[in-house]
Amino acid sequence: MTITSAIVLYAVIWFMVLFIALPIRLRTQGDMGEVLRGTPAGAPAEFAMKRKLLWVSAISAVLWVFFAGVILSGWISPRDLDWFDRMEPGVSASGDKDG
Repeated sequence: MTITSAIVLYAVIWFMVLFIALPIRLRTQGDMGEVLRGTPAGAPAEFAMKRKLLWVSAISAVLWVFFAGVILSGWISPRDLDWFDRMEPGVSASGDKDG
């Protein structure tokens, strides 16, 4: 895994966790009963974005370590995900083709 792919993997995980975490513990103006004029009732009333971003970053780091470890260990490879046998046979260490 190159540094670029590691950064991209972290970014993808971070945004996925962010979009999952955004609605968690969200209190809307409609829930609070204090809808400000000119805003929809579904607008956030109290939104602690800084705290949520810190949690998202921490959870993403843990998930990134797990997924990067799986990728680097070779436990799962792209060939394992080739369910329709579209990849060409691999080459073994002796130079013979598998399969």
